[in-house]
Formats: sequence, C-alpha cells, structure tokens
Amino acid sequence: MIVDLRSDTFTKPSPGMREAIAGAEVGDDVFGEDPTVNLLQERVASMLGKEAGLFVASGTMGNQVAVNAHTQPGDEVILEATAHIFMYEAGAPGLLSGVQLKTVPGALGVLSAEQVEDAIRPENYHFPPTRLICLENTHNTAGGTIFPLDEIKRIREVADARGLSMHLDGARLWNASVASGIPLDEWAQAFDSVSVCFSKGLGAPVGSLLAGSEAFIRRAHRYRKVYGGGMRQAGIIAAGALYAVEHNIERLEEDHRDARRLAESVASLPGVSIDMDSVQTNIVYMEVEGAKYTAQQIVEKLRNGGILMLALGKSRIRAVTHMDIPEGGIDRAIHGFKQLLG
Repeated sequence: MIVDLRSDTFTKPSPGMREAIAGAEVGDDVFGEDPTVNLLQERVASMLGKEAGLFVASGTMGNQVAVNAHTQPGDEVILEATAHIFMYEAGAPGLLSGVQLKTVPGALGVLSAEQVEDAIRPENYHFPPTRLICLENTHNTAGGTIFPLDEIKRIREVADARGLSMHLDGARLWNASVASGIPLDEWAQAFDSVSVCFSKGLGAPVGSLLAGSEAFIRRAHRYRKVYGGGMRQAGIIAAGALYAVEHNIERLEEDHRDARRLAESVASLPGVSIDMDSVQTNIVYMEVEGAKYTAQQIVEKLRNGGILMLALGKSRIRAVTHMDIPEGGIDRAIHGFKQLLG
C-alpha cells in the first residue's frame, strides 16, 4: 500500500468522475459552444458570487491571466513574500505581464491592512504605480492557513481608498470555506477576481477557473488565448471539474482531520517541531532540524516503506492529506515516523 502525501495534486479521477468525463457533452469552447464548459463556468462563478467565469488549464494560468488583465507593463503588484504567484509561477508576472512584484513578509501568510497600505507606492514618476493586491487563501507555504475574513475586508477598504484592484489566488479556497464554515461567495466578495483549482483536493485531473465581472472576464479571455489556453472540446476535462464541485467539497473536512491527527502525533517525536497554529486545513510542515536524520534522509527512509512526502531543504518536510489516501494510511504514516524517530 502506497501512502502518497506529497501533494493533493496526486489524486486520480474516481470511477464516478471517469463516467462523467466519458459521457460529457462537448462542443468547441473557443467558439463558446462547449455546453459542459459553459455550465461549469456559470455554476462556479455563481458559487463565488461573480458575474462570469473562465475555465483555464491550471492555477498558474488563472493567476497570470488575472494579473495581465488587471495591470499594464511597468505596474507593481503587492503580495505576501511566500505567495505562490511569487514563489512557484516561474517569474511569470515579469515575463508575461511586464509587472514588478513588491513582496511583504506576512504572519502565517497573512498581511495586515497596515502592511499593505505601507507598501503602496507614492504617486511619483520615480516609482512604478501600484495597481494590484494579490492575496492567497489558503496559503500554501504557510501550511494551508486561512486568511482572516475581517482582515481581507480591511485590506479592501485600503484598496478602495487608493483605487487598487484585488485578486485572490484561491486554489484551495474550497478548504478555507469548509474549515471556516464561511460560504465561498463571502470569501470572494472583496476581490475583483478569484481563481480556484479543481485538480488539488477536489480530485479532478486538470483545470482551474477564474471568476470576476463580465467585463473583466472578457479581458481575461483574450489573455487566455494569448497564453495558448484556448481549448476546443474542453468539456471532457470540464466534466471532471464539474463532478468534483458537485461531489467532493464537503468531504474536505476529512482531509483536515487527517492532517491534524498526523501533525499532533508526529509533533511529539524527538527532534520534530510543528507550528500547530499553521495546521488549519490539509497541509502539514514539519521542521526536523533537531532529529537524527535530515529531511531528505527521513523522506527516503519513509519512501522505502511506501510512505511518500516532500523534503524541502535540509530540515523541512511537507505532507498533504487528500481523498486518495487509503484507509489506514494516516496510521501507517504515523507508525513509520515513530519507528524512525521515536
């Protein structure tokens, strides 16, 4: 039995999802005539409280299309220092949109309204004009942490006062909603655009969606085309995403419980440190600087026992829970850690 905790992107389509994919009604989405894509766009945009949606190939494409549609070359974008857009999207804002990023260190991925306001450039021709604020919810590198809604509202007030747009990288917004009990549209309300991902905890094989006003999505549609994201009979993959939205959101609570149980059990082992305040959804980061093995050695030894995780540098390990962990898989992972470090 393999227990793959490297990422929630390792989920595979369930039999029901495969059936939905096989029976998908399709058309040419570049012409706007794929009924399954259209249904997905309408349904998810409605869930997010937005006027329109645009199906894209990946979360990175959704975020970068949004940055492009909100800005002009030479503008500046404010975001948290370890945000996915900055850390893991291959320098795309500079390459594709010609914008500069201003990163601000947050606490567990969270920026305060005061930090954002301090980061906004004065109106002076020496400086790039601040145009966009990007937040991430849940925040990947902070441990799947939830951005407090009250702080988002305060940041929106700053944005309104300064004439700035706001984009939400909501790849795991589903997790934030399930863990907090706050509906998706409430989380999305403060943002001019929101991206959500179907291929992580929801278990679809591919795809994300960008939502916003009808005018914004018209602009975004052009950039999707520029990026090569115009797909034809895309209903085949949209059907998997639609199935995921209809069947796999509420069950994310199971992943959150599994992550908490794993963290609580492993945190008690010699040399392991886990910030339990960061374990809010389905991601666990472990610091093993004081352990008798490096992170890479621990990951390799666990792999030999069929337990897969990611080593990030010499002392950090990441584990992500998801729907494809087999029954008893978390207990097996805990046992493997105890055998190795206990």
